[in-house]
Amino acid sequence: MQEETIAAIATPEGKGGIGIIRVSGPQAEKICHALFRPKKGRGPLETHRLYHGEIVSPERETVLDEVLAVLMKAPRSYTGEDTLEIHCHGGPLILRNVLASVISAGARPAEPGEFTKRAFLNNHLDLSQAEAVMELIEAKTDRGIELALAHLRGDLSAKTDSLRASLIEILAHLEASIDFGEDDAEPLNAEELTNKIGHVIDDIEDILATYSEGKIHREGVTAVITGKPNVGKSSLLNRLLGEKRVIVTATPGTTRDFIEETLFIEGLPVTFVDTAGIRDTSEEIESEGIALVWEKTEAADVVIVLLDGSNDLTKEDREIIDRNRGKTIALVVNKSDLPQKVTIDSLGGMIPETEPLLISAKYGTGIPEMKEKIRSLALHEGEGKKADIIITDLRHKKALDGALGHCLAAHDGIAEGLSPELPSLEIRDALDHLGKLLGETTTEEVLDSIFSRFCIGK
Repeated sequence: MQEETIAAIATPEGKGGIGIIRVSGPQAEKICHALFRPKKGRGPLETHRLYHGEIVSPERETVLDEVLAVLMKAPRSYTGEDTLEIHCHGGPLILRNVLASVISAGARPAEPGEFTKRAFLNNHLDLSQAEAVMELIEAKTDRGIELALAHLRGDLSAKTDSLRASLIEILAHLEASIDFGEDDAEPLNAEELTNKIGHVIDDIEDILATYSEGKIHREGVTAVITGKPNVGKSSLLNRLLGEKRVIVTATPGTTRDFIEETLFIEGLPVTFVDTAGIRDTSEEIESEGIALVWEKTEAADVVIVLLDGSNDLTKEDREIIDRNRGKTIALVVNKSDLPQKVTIDSLGGMIPETEPLLISAKYGTGIPEMKEKIRSLALHEGEGKKADIIITDLRHKKALDGALGHCLAAHDGIAEGLSPELPSLEIRDALDHLGKLLGETTTEEVLDSIFSRFCIGK
């Protein structure tokens, strides 16, 4: 339990019907009695019961607002501490005045994420669950909300605990042979232990394989439109947006700066990026813009390679396709409203893993199919079974990567007949990494960094 009592406005800035001030710590009940005047009765407030009354300034004895107040006694609260919530009218000045009175009565302003940090420190949440609170707030898709709720519910924690239990069992076998020596201990069954570690390795790899999808549901998708000049990149963005957002001319090199706009495709936020046309040029500014295009495509979730179907493929077209091999590509042939020189059949085999699409940015033909293709490519639909646990946070991925590396080393050490001390050290390090995921072996600096990303009041 923390010694200081903290307070903050827990609702977003601006006007609203209701604004909430949250107070947590040992002085919460005292502050409640100092400021709150219930409409009925003057005795002690029952825990977890909402009361109607007024907040009164202790210095001036003036009414600040008509409110609802609820006192939640420890440990049955979000933070695990005595907690007071004051539900005011949602005017910014009212909230500031009530918060000022709460602070005058013995609280201090809360730091970003401090309520959730206290919930973690008081063992009401592990670290992955605490991070799920922010994932829930920042989710950009319905699926992202589902994943955040699953983490908050403890699904990732339960899976991590299961992995740790398996590793602890393996470690017990290894350390028994160390403690009792070769003469007294039952001989190690190397095949059995490697099989057990193999199951742990498979489970970790399955979870790690979900990170790409999880990150997309948390952050959305970036789709970069690239191609040589005048293939219709800006026209395509305008068509997707349903308005003239980008200047379209027949002059090559019109687009210099990146233009980004976000659309929702079946609930998935996709940020489309219009880029400069790629060609050989001696013009310094255009060359710099083209160099930046390659950087954008390298970081994109989906690369839309746009071709002009009314003209033959050129060296630039082939270079763009070749340089984007290995990425998630949507190969799109534009200008289907004109006589075609580039056909779907003629592109067969250029990128075997993707089927080209035929569209007309001018008239909108094929645009719905292209949107669905981008969504499917971004989510890697059709690539194996749907995982039970999906990770969305880079910190979780790094912790699991570390655990996986040590498990692989332990597996190989046992298979090669190394002394059990060496694989047991690897298992201990793997357990340490899994402990980091839950916050059990995480440094104060890392905790401060994580909770500093939260909003004040959460």
